[in-house]
Amino acid sequence: MFTSAPADIDVDYSLLARQITSILEGERNQTANAAQFSAFIYQSLADLNWAGFYWTVPAKKGDAEELLVGPFQGKVACARISFGKGVCGTAAAERRTIVVPDVHAFAGHIACDSASNAEIVIPVIKDGRVLGVFDIDSPSLNRFRPEDQLGLESLVAIFVAATDFT
Repeated sequence: MFTSAPADIDVDYSLLARQITSILEGERNQTANAAQFSAFIYQSLADLNWAGFYWTVPAKKGDAEELLVGPFQGKVACARISFGKGVCGTAAAERRTIVVPDVHAFAGHIACDSASNAEIVIPVIKDGRVLGVFDIDSPSLNRFRPEDQLGLESLVAIFVAATDFT
């Protein structure tokens, strides 16, 4: 049975912005910052079962790009996702945040964790290049609201500004 998001999921994104700025201050390493950022989001937002990064890498076969799992919090995840496939690959290919209220209704959804019911994916873009995506899953339907999208996009922007990418 699917659950709906709890009513008490209000988040003070301005407070989270100040906190993540402080956490990332003085460190520029991509892996360290991504690990800290994933853990921070996973612990700070209610009703999540996965939060983490996928990085853009050359595909194993051919010249296309794909996403390779990076630092995350949650259950074991899919290792590679092709650009244009699933929610993560679509967000990367279209260079835009995608909010999915019910992943079971998203054509082509990749079910890495059968407990996930809602998802938001924010592309990580710097200097016009898609470096990857930040993916968050929830066991509840309709978990992510417009204010979550705006807040999470601002937090990802803080991460990008604080990080040197290799």
